[in-house]
Amino acid sequence: MRGATVPERGATLRRVKPDAVQLRVLGALLEKQRTTPDVYPLTLNALRGACNQTTNRDPVVQYDDAEIRHALDELGRRRWTRSAGGTRAAKYRHLLNDTLGVTPPEQAVLAVLLLRGPQTPGELRTRTERLHRFADGAELEATIDGLVARGLAARVERRPGQKEGRIVQLLGDAGPQETPLDAGAGDAPVPAAERPHAAPPAAPADGVLAARVDALEGEVAALRAELAALRADLGA
Repeated sequence: MRGATVPERGATLRRVKPDAVQLRVLGALLEKQRTTPDVYPLTLNALRGACNQTTNRDPVVQYDDAEIRHALDELGRRRWTRSAGGTRAAKYRHLLNDTLGVTPPEQAVLAVLLLRGPQTPGELRTRTERLHRFADGAELEATIDGLVARGLAARVERRPGQKEGRIVQLLGDAGPQETPLDAGAGDAPVPAAERPHAAPPAAPADGVLAARVDALEGEVAALRAELAALRADLGA
């Protein structure tokens, strides 16, 4: 009976995408690691301030400690964050580099997408400046393509009046209004000429599979650690 419980918990976690609070917490941790490394990892108080700040955020929110703690618990189960300890207060850090293998340039892009929603490449170039300085537009596009190929981001339709399409993160729900350009059979196909930087058609599927495998391996490792802790408690 005990053996059947572990897969069920893992399956439930995979079905439920991170909510808006979890995405804001994750984005704030990614951002502050780069912009204020002297106070990173963040205390709960600092993390609440980072989530609720009024600059470089869309939308501006007012989360309380209980909401942020719950978000940290859920992110911890995915092995996307963890407590880093602390002499006076617990501190928290993200684990995207370990769990999903996200590089610093990719972390900068994801941070902006998580904190400000879909962005054009031009907006990303400007708004990632504090987090990672891309040498040129080609380096940024290569970073975006890497995220798209692994199923961590997608290119979506451009807004009226904009010359560029936008990029949206896929770590959590992007919202019903954001339709990836390669969404499905029911959507009008987008000619390849209009997507010069898009990954080859087969690559996103392989990338999604690889990202899911990485996430699954992280969940299994977390569950094994929980099981080991329970056995230690029982033995004591």
